[in-house]
Amino acid sequence: MYLSRVRVDLNGLSRGALFDIMDGRAYAAHQLLWRLFPEYQGPRPFLFRQEMEESEDGGAPRGLPLFYVLSEREPVPIAGLLEAQCKPFSPVLEPGERLAFRLRANPTVAKSVSGKRGQRADVLMAAKYPFEAGGQRKSQACVEAMDAAAREWLTERAESWGFRLPMSPEVGAYRQHALSKDKGRPIRFSSVDYEGLLEVTDSGRLIETLAQGVGRAKAFGCGLMLLRRP
Repeated sequence: MYLSRVRVDLNGLSRGALFDIMDGRAYAAHQLLWRLFPEYQGPRPFLFRQEMEESEDGGAPRGLPLFYVLSEREPVPIAGLLEAQCKPFSPVLEPGERLAFRLRANPTVAKSVSGKRGQRADVLMAAKYPFEAGGQRKSQACVEAMDAAAREWLTERAESWGFRLPMSPEVGAYRQHALSKDKGRPIRFSSVDYEGLLEVTDSGRLIETLAQGVGRAKAFGCGLMLLRRP
């Protein structure tokens, strides 16, 4: 695997593509990053996460898009458009080791509907639903219920992904997305940012999880777990 920091030369984009990327539209980013893998035919070979590039002195963000990309194949930079700082990624993890993590995920659960194909339900919207529309949905109690649902979603699945959470992660940046793709119905999904500390329980399984990604909506900037030693 390869882990890359990818910067975009905005001068190389069309006006429409520029607005889409700066607006954080995941489908446009997905299409752009595919160009790092020319002539490849097959399932999508990468996960990605979009952020805003920080200033070199550690101050406020520069307002430029920055992508983290984890890929099966080494990306090929495109002069005048995509710059990729790439390094091989083959982590050595030990059970019991604690690592800081960041994750943007799409927390959903399977929802059975009688007589219909199973559907996916947004766990935060489900937590929000019992609160009456209007003031109650803006209340602190509603916010806490949604945050608790997001934490529970990750905690319940952690062991199956090769880790456990020794403390509750921070939850932030809940967003709902509606992406237009060709002339079909918009693709709708939500994303949540997690940050915290994890403990490795099964190193092989966790490495597999990193490669495959966490949760759904991986083609749209979700699922990439970034780790670092604290």
